[in-house]
Amino acid sequence: MSKVLIIGAGGVGGVVTHKCAQLPEVFSEIVLASRNEAKCKAIAAQLSRPIRTAQVDADDVPALTALLKQEQPELVINVALPYQDLTIMDACLEAGVDYLDTANYEPLDTAKFEYKWQWAYREKFAQAGLMALLGSGFDPGATNVFTAYLAKHYFDEIHELDIIDVNGGDHGYPFATNFNPEINIREVTAECRHWEGGEFVTTPAMSKKAQFTCPDNVGTYNIYRMYHEELESLVVNFPTLKRAQFWMSFGDSYLKHLEVLGNVGMTGIEPINFNGQEIVPIQFLKALLPDPSTLGPRTKGKTCIGCVVTGIKDGQRKTVYLYQIKDHQDCYSEVQSQAISYTTGVPAMIGAKMMLEGKWQKSGVWNIEQFDPDPFMADLNEYGLPWQVVELDSFDLDS
Repeated sequence: MSKVLIIGAGGVGGVVTHKCAQLPEVFSEIVLASRNEAKCKAIAAQLSRPIRTAQVDADDVPALTALLKQEQPELVINVALPYQDLTIMDACLEAGVDYLDTANYEPLDTAKFEYKWQWAYREKFAQAGLMALLGSGFDPGATNVFTAYLAKHYFDEIHELDIIDVNGGDHGYPFATNFNPEINIREVTAECRHWEGGEFVTTPAMSKKAQFTCPDNVGTYNIYRMYHEELESLVVNFPTLKRAQFWMSFGDSYLKHLEVLGNVGMTGIEPINFNGQEIVPIQFLKALLPDPSTLGPRTKGKTCIGCVVTGIKDGQRKTVYLYQIKDHQDCYSEVQSQAISYTTGVPAMIGAKMMLEGKWQKSGVWNIEQFDPDPFMADLNEYGLPWQVVELDSFDLDS
């Protein structure tokens, strides 16, 4: 029986709160906090059990520390913005509370997703006897655990990793993002980095394209190589990897809109002066686009996200694909969300459950693949994200 404080009332925050509320034997008390408490109350009204809500600015360390000391949760589940990871970690250290997030820190003024800022907290958390679990979403998160699971059960050594994220959903808008528009667009427009030959190789954004056919009739999609933060920790924790790449599907309409918006400066992160007021173009664009949390009722189709790993087992080279498919409308009927938020929120709940049950518990700052993958994988099957494993006769995204 444990008390948790969830920070963030967007699409993912809603899913995490719903899923935690479904397990009162683990999450006996839930407090949902956000800068906008009205959003918290709207989520609370959807639930079949009572939770409490609070207003807090996650950028304000003293205010957040005061809330944590007042509530005394066992764990903070951070599903706020990546810009706020460090202030929330600071407040957890000050208040003596364990920490979990779904995405690594990104400075507000630099489009750069890296773990170095959070890894720098290792000694502080270890000395305080506290645990911080980084990246307990889907990618990063479940895909890291997929890699660890395959490495544990199917290989003696893993050499190549391709993480493939396909969203076959259609929301009907000419242009919209499935999660926070600001974060999404910064990710997609950033330079690509992939691991090869013992180092990260940089290439222009979206410059490498391939075609991928998903299993179970999900469809065939154009996928593009891009940088995603889980590669940074996976190549450290699986040093036998010779190549590691991340791929995501994008439709032609999305890419054309993004190209035009970029050309006219709407995806910029530098403030500009407009009629005497400073505005950040990408933040203004965010205000114009549909809120991702409203896409649930109109999004149809499926996601297909997984890892293709090639390596050696008993001296033989083999390739294995571990994947998860989720229907957008199934997610909406269960927790009033589309599948992008659902596939991030469920692993956040499971990571929290692992910590609270003591299955994953160790002082310091840890990436999710550093723990035993088996109980997490079992819970994915149990709580809405069933997965499959198939051995592939051949696999080649270069042809």
